[in-house]
Amino acid sequence: MADDFCKFFDAMMEKYTLKSGTKRRYHRDSTMSKAEIMLIMILFHDSGYRCLKHFYLEKVCRHLRHLFPKIVSYNRFVELEKEVAVPLALFIKKVLLGKCTGISFVDSTPLRVCRNQRIHIHKVFKGIAQRGKCSMGWFFGFKLHLICNEKGELLNFM
Repeated sequence: MADDFCKFFDAMMEKYTLKSGTKRRYHRDSTMSKAEIMLIMILFHDSGYRCLKHFYLEKVCRHLRHLFPKIVSYNRFVELEKEVAVPLALFIKKVLLGKCTGISFVDSTPLRVCRNQRIHIHKVFKGIAQRGKCSMGWFFGFKLHLICNEKGELLNFM
């Protein structure tokens, strides 16, 4: 399912994005497919492991190696994660969300990007992150809103 979604996503990106012209690409293509990387990320979040490195090295590299024949090193996997961030978010939004069963719970949590004292020197999310307020006080970053049903299934997120 993830493989079909990645093929569809890549076709749509090719169709609707601007071409870069004659610029050379300076990075080599990955041996792992985007679908494999997405699947490993989904398995990690469903596994109960708290550390991606331990999950990748212990579970994927040792026990699931037969499912991923072109596995890459952990450092390379971390570099490749950023390429599947948008497709993974869209895949979760379209395929993996639960169904509304009548009772829904809404909650929000701050995603802090830096301490309040460092707002003026923060560069990574400059112009995107904003100041906000939560029950614990002021913060600088983003606010994640989640809607869940009574089974604990995620219904939507922003």
